[in-house]
Amino acid sequence: MPPVASEFPEDIPDQPELVTLRREEGGLVWLTIERPDVMNCLSFPTLKRLRTLCAELREDLSIRCVLITGAGEKAFCAGADLKERKTMPPARVPDFVRNIRRTMDDVESLPQPTIAVVNGFAFGGGTELLLACDLRVAAAHAQFGLTETTLAIIPGAGGTQRLPRLVGRSRAKDLILTGRKLDAVEAERIGLVNRIAPAGKLAETALELARTIAENGPVAVRAAKAAIDQGCEEPLAKGLETEARCYERVLPTQDRLEALAAFAEKRRPRYQGR
Repeated sequence: MPPVASEFPEDIPDQPELVTLRREEGGLVWLTIERPDVMNCLSFPTLKRLRTLCAELREDLSIRCVLITGAGEKAFCAGADLKERKTMPPARVPDFVRNIRRTMDDVESLPQPTIAVVNGFAFGGGTELLLACDLRVAAAHAQFGLTETTLAIIPGAGGTQRLPRLVGRSRAKDLILTGRKLDAVEAERIGLVNRIAPAGKLAETALELARTIAENGPVAVRAAKAAIDQGCEEPLAKGLETEARCYERVLPTQDRLEALAAFAEKRRPRYQGR
């Protein structure tokens, strides 16, 4: 895989402050988009930072779950940076679109489970970012929408493909063709959101979910994620073969033997990810 920096124009700066990484006990990591003044929208440098961090996380299998959020309480991510886009030379726009699409692909293909922690507005590329995550926890005031058609474009970072697979083709067409926004209650009802957090407890709710995942066998969790992601894109017979291959990955692990020993000894297992 080529270095992430090589896929961006040479004059796009490295700005680590745009997306921060914070570790929690138990193998958990927070990725936070740090642009609250512009509703955490995605500029070229922000995409570069996100992709760089995803490349690093992919190689660190001590990490058991990744939580992705935006700084502040107003916005998760409002999509592409339209002020940047307005001044962008036309020849550069395809580079931006390619990189925002690949950013979502990078998030989706992380071997570790990912949780979008939606703390406010998530429009356009923001909704596409949370669609690329495995699970979504939202604040009650969160709002969602693939609003691109209201700007005379279409979702270009996976929205037309991931949303129908999550909520169904008809609901996806309703949302994308109208460009309308929806609240957290409707998002949960149609399956776009997994959990709505009680007021003031968004991070706590997301961490509880992440810790529950992290308590399980890490190799098994990654294998189960791979089986679902790969198998659901295949006919059932092929999907079952994919499941069998993923199951074979867990059979020789020390964690599987630890689970059996812990069951026999009536104690909690101590998984090492081996």
